[in-house]
Amino acid sequence: MDSIHSKPSMASLLKNRYIQTILAGSLFTQVGIWIRNFAILLFVMEKTKGDALAISLISVAEFAPIFIFSFIGGAFADRWRPRRTMIWCDLLSAASIFLILLALLFGTWKVVFFATLVSAILSQFSHPSGMKLFKVHVPGEQMQAGMSLFQTMMAVFMILGPVLGTFVFQQLGIYISMGIVGVAFLLSALILTTLPKDQAVEKTEDETSIWTEMKLGFQYVGSRKTLITLGAVFAAAGLGLGFIHPLAIFLVTEHLGLDEGYLQWLFAANGTAMIIGGGLAMMLSHKVAPHILLMVGMMAMAIGIFVMGGSTMLWLTLLAEFVIGLFMPALHIGITTIILNNTEESFVGRVNGILTPLFMGSMVITMSISGFLKEQISLFAIYQFASMLFVIGIFVMLPMFKFHRTETNG
Repeated sequence: MDSIHSKPSMASLLKNRYIQTILAGSLFTQVGIWIRNFAILLFVMEKTKGDALAISLISVAEFAPIFIFSFIGGAFADRWRPRRTMIWCDLLSAASIFLILLALLFGTWKVVFFATLVSAILSQFSHPSGMKLFKVHVPGEQMQAGMSLFQTMMAVFMILGPVLGTFVFQQLGIYISMGIVGVAFLLSALILTTLPKDQAVEKTEDETSIWTEMKLGFQYVGSRKTLITLGAVFAAAGLGLGFIHPLAIFLVTEHLGLDEGYLQWLFAANGTAMIIGGGLAMMLSHKVAPHILLMVGMMAMAIGIFVMGGSTMLWLTLLAEFVIGLFMPALHIGITTIILNNTEESFVGRVNGILTPLFMGSMVITMSISGFLKEQISLFAIYQFASMLFVIGIFVMLPMFKFHRTETNG
């Protein structure tokens, strides 16, 4: 705790056994996720001939379970051993993919929606467990830089993922694509077995029930102004992203008048910028407070979405995606660092499980109506309204500048 001013080098970060293992496991998880997402997207586009409602339902299947299961998963993550939880989640994800592959072979194609559904549910138990392990195994002075490293890896897949997913589906088809996804989850589980074993949790005679622990989680968040404010920011950002998330492919095909294959280049521009932004965030992690990183990220999102909604030129749309990607790591790193800095280890899962539904629930609400709205109003209007929601989120978080110092040490 006294080493706040020490600067962790890249070498020291990569020597951390936890970071090494999670990076390796995440490599295979990301391969599986991106192949799955693009294989299902292109498969559904092919089967429905580009039906907007069917495309938006993919997003609903991905995010609706997060709203329902996030807090439950977070509460159990605080009770269960995190390493074991993450391994089992990967194994169950792999099993579900292989079952869905069998259903595809012998049943209906619509079962692909179930693949996204199951994976989203399991991630709500795995993600908070990963955050808890991060809190346990990564020193405080390395936390923000470590988050930057993870965001950089995510950025690499923002570039490679769409290209990889599109290539695998177009060359190998939906069946082999799903098989590769299942194997990727199995390899991730295998790598996670090399993590240091969980410390045994001593059970006391008066151990509280899961419902009592959920109640304590809400009381904990309610007692910390920073977490309340962050929740309101989450809600505003979720509403904004929900409007545009399912419509990116139509921005390419209708607004820009290009083939749907150009969607991967928007992801590539975003991902390239995220790699640069992740590196910059890592260098500045000791000089810039997390709430400032969050605000800068929110501003970039507002500007980028505004420009994308009005652009009819590919280069301008790519530039807007680049701006969003450049500052996206700042937003994610700011959010995660604020949560970890303001949360005791025993509450990490529940706090994550309370705040995430505010974001995902808001996102699901607007995603579920985005397909309908597209038929009623222009893409331009939808994107401008989404941008305005991020501006509202910026104003909501202004009080964080006044009281963050007090609660960071609280």
